[in-house]
Amino acid sequence: MPVEIPKTMRAVVYRGVNDLRVETVLVPRIGAGELLVRVAACGVCPTDIKKIQYGTVPPPRIFGHETAGTVVRVGARVRGFRTGERVALHHHVPCLRCYDCRHGAYAHCAQCKRTGITAGFEPSGGGYAEYVRVMSFALPGIVKIPRRNSFIEGAMQEPVNTVLKAVKKLALLRGDTVLVAGQGPIGLIFTRLLVLYGMKVMATDLLEPRLKMAKRWGAKWTFKADDPELIEKARRLTSGRGVDAVVLAVPVDAAFFQAQKLVRGEGKIMLFAHTRRGAETALDLSGVCVDEKDLIGSYSVDFRLQKEVARWVFSRKLDVRQLVTHEFPLAETAAAVELAAHPRPESLKVVVVHDMQKAERTAKR
Repeated sequence: MPVEIPKTMRAVVYRGVNDLRVETVLVPRIGAGELLVRVAACGVCPTDIKKIQYGTVPPPRIFGHETAGTVVRVGARVRGFRTGERVALHHHVPCLRCYDCRHGAYAHCAQCKRTGITAGFEPSGGGYAEYVRVMSFALPGIVKIPRRNSFIEGAMQEPVNTVLKAVKKLALLRGDTVLVAGQGPIGLIFTRLLVLYGMKVMATDLLEPRLKMAKRWGAKWTFKADDPELIEKARRLTSGRGVDAVVLAVPVDAAFFQAQKLVRGEGKIMLFAHTRRGAETALDLSGVCVDEKDLIGSYSVDFRLQKEVARWVFSRKLDVRQLVTHEFPLAETAAAVELAAHPRPESLKVVVVHDMQKAERTAKR
């Protein structure tokens, strides 16, 4: 029986710096090679927060890209999907054919830079709306959600993918010691994945509740980030050599300078949170040259990792449900963004959900 789809829907429209408005817009129309998905849950991502707070892209737009929902309409030429299926979406999908893709630089592929999910206006993810249109080139990025799993777990596929991509880029050996600076939602995912891959993790943060969570998720050691003896303690715990790698899950200069001292010669420093263009930091380049300390970055997802991410999340070995501390209805998206931008000690991942999804998430825990 076909699903009745309204002509209009509610959406949270970005109208300017820190200006999010609940408006009525048209439900997107799909082409023969596209899907229409009714949104169930969408995570609040720091990338969108920066666009909203600093006005780095022109309005109007409908943000939200950590999205999961239900297929409600299938284009005539689409195969492999049917109405009623529960799916997680990826808004950036590479072509796998171009120069960048052949070199594994998927985030720099021209197609991957296009946003393949929209709820209207300039495509920007669209998850802060009731329905989204999935364009044909983004169909390979869809992950089907098993019956036992929740939409929340579906919505977390994208952020987990970005972290797993960074973990792979570190090319660590089992048993290596890694310091993860910052135990917000992303830092905690780093901590858990590194533990699952056999690493010894030192976790740092300024908030005690987050350090306790890191410990529950397998961190071998936890320290306050402002501990004046942190460098000495880290060296003592690594037989004087320093850690094998540092992951910076916070864009803080002090954490970077600390990382330079903490990591051993030929160790690696991973920048993961430095996504705002124009921010500059003084750097002693001899630490890179003479000490052979690799400075590397990672951004966006790796299409090839979707199945691996799904196994970790849907098996609940990486139980992302434990990260979600706050859920907001669509009408309160602005409040959700504000909390995610200025977290409290007890807050971690913030998600925008439709009211019906709260019951589903609670029932499946």
